[in-house]
Amino acid sequence: MTLTIWVDDWQMQCCGESFAPGDVVAWTLLEADPEDYADVVGSERADEIDFREEHHEGHAPTSVEVVSIVEAHCRYGVPPGATDKVNYPVPGTTVLVPVEKADGWAKARPDVSFAGYLVTARRVIDLPEGAAARGQ
Repeated sequence: MTLTIWVDDWQMQCCGESFAPGDVVAWTLLEADPEDYADVVGSERADEIDFREEHHEGHAPTSVEVVSIVEAHCRYGVPPGATDKVNYPVPGTTVLVPVEKADGWAKARPDVSFAGYLVTARRVIDLPEGAAARGQ
């Protein structure tokens, strides 16, 4: 069974380690609310998100093997009529780009900003002796 995990761009830029398909990583996984990601990745892809990766909370890490990585980009803007002038993801502007490595940085794309990664992964029950999961 695979899981879909959201990894924020800023989490990786702050203190994440790069990863690629085939890597085993140890991440703190917190349940995700798909509604939180619908404007960033589109509602269909948001419904697939099981967990979000979190570097800054003290929960026990889960070892997973990365299967695939997709960069998520979207446009940000102040919603019409807003008084707080805070930028939010603009629905319908999602650009998803499959990649072979994640390091927290992405190639600039016209009219959208990098937001994070959709990572497909499998839980790792037992690591081979001497193997260590990255990201702890």
